[in-house]
Amino acid sequence: MEIVTLLLVILSLKSTDGAKILGIFPVPAPSHYILGSSLMRGLAEKGHDVTFISPFPEKNPPKNGTYTDVLLTGFWEMAEKRRQEMSLFEQENANSFLVMAFMNRMLLNLTEQTLNHTNVQKLIHSKAKFDVVIVEQFMNDALKAFASHFKAPLVLVSTIGANAWVNLIVGNPAPPSYVPALFFTVSNPMTFYERVINSLMYVFTEILNRVYVYPQHAKLVEKYFPEGTNLSYAASIVLLNSHPSTNQPVPYVPNMIDIGGYHVSPPKKLPQDLQKFLDSAKDGVIYFSMGSNLRSSHLPPDKRAALLKTFAKLKQKVLWKWEEEVLPGQPANVKLSKWFPQQDILAHPNLKLFITHGGLLSTTETIYHGVPVLAIPVFGDQKLNAQNIINNGYGLSLSYRELTEERLTEKLNKLLTDPTYGNNAKNRSKLFHDRLNSPMDTAAYWVDYVVRHKGAPHLKVAAVDLPLYQYFLVDVVVFLILASAILCYLFVKVVKMTCRKSVNQEKLKKN
Repeated sequence: MEIVTLLLVILSLKSTDGAKILGIFPVPAPSHYILGSSLMRGLAEKGHDVTFISPFPEKNPPKNGTYTDVLLTGFWEMAEKRRQEMSLFEQENANSFLVMAFMNRMLLNLTEQTLNHTNVQKLIHSKAKFDVVIVEQFMNDALKAFASHFKAPLVLVSTIGANAWVNLIVGNPAPPSYVPALFFTVSNPMTFYERVINSLMYVFTEILNRVYVYPQHAKLVEKYFPEGTNLSYAASIVLLNSHPSTNQPVPYVPNMIDIGGYHVSPPKKLPQDLQKFLDSAKDGVIYFSMGSNLRSSHLPPDKRAALLKTFAKLKQKVLWKWEEEVLPGQPANVKLSKWFPQQDILAHPNLKLFITHGGLLSTTETIYHGVPVLAIPVFGDQKLNAQNIINNGYGLSLSYRELTEERLTEKLNKLLTDPTYGNNAKNRSKLFHDRLNSPMDTAAYWVDYVVRHKGAPHLKVAAVDLPLYQYFLVDVVVFLILASAILCYLFVKVVKMTCRKSVNQEKLKKN
């Protein structure tokens, strides 16, 4: 009898085991897929039934639960073709306002391609049922309609932490006086000029979303979903790929949850050649990678020459993620590969420094392992991440346009000889690891929580349902201005009447 009671207790505690989950991460970029796959695999391994829409097939499906791919065939090839036609390094000086407008247009097209894909249309018109729908929030608002279509709660995942795209949806305050816009590099605290530009970006984003983005995505919902499906922005929770150790602290409403670092795995054994290379480096190793979207092989000749000349002078060995077979002028201390097990390399005790583009995944991984950083940001959130690195003292930043042999040598020498950066990196790592639960366990708990509490409407703040003019107190401000004006007018009238009466009385006395 006691065994039966114990089993019933265990079953009641795991009441959401086996939930049917739909995950949607359509961006054809490895970094986005890593985050989506890590979350979906983690949920499947906890016993859930996961269906995952993405551009990449899962080569090693999880052993627990059920895992089904809905493959966006052709997306990766389309993205690769675009990369060949346009060098991302040329975007380094792009205007932030134009970048925001361009990305909204590009992601609108990607969203339509996702909804129009044969495999997605099959799913939409199937009789499938889901307990929760998880969507990557990345300027793809029409995809939220999957939750309405399948009559399931909506969970959003922001792969770049809190930002204007999610703040508006959940009613989260983000004062432009100290919360920087996504594509801005600002000091901390901001200067007056930075606050002006940041405020303009805040207003621009609000207007762009309400006047253009949301209406366009509403049209996609009408076009690609059956009648009756509506575009609801009421997310039950937002899972944020952020943490105070990696991101600037900003306000959160109750249904915003930090799970930054959930994709990071414990270090594994390195391949034999890499293990030998790192073990034998008596002066240490520098790891250089520009991530999965930027390609080192696309660097212009002058930037490549600056790197080669600088690396050749170092006593440290260098691991360089290079996407081609040969690097002309390759120094003897440099080892090349099209792909490196980055997390496992960062864990090696002989690694002294990580030269990175400043992407959030790379930044998170280097903090996890406590390695100092030299960031060379180019586009997107990389410049903001680089500024956070400087603000927190565990690395330096070098502007891509200032990448010369002299400047690079100066930065590397400072990072390699001043122990402050390494010490700050280790302190950051301690902050990263000091949590009640692992990031993946936190994510799984809150997804289960949404299922258990049927969307958890009690977590939503009232701001979600307020019109814009009420949220910003426009009606109150107008009322107070009018009331003040009326009171001033009446006061002036009374004063004039009193003065006139007084003058008249004086005249009567004289007469």
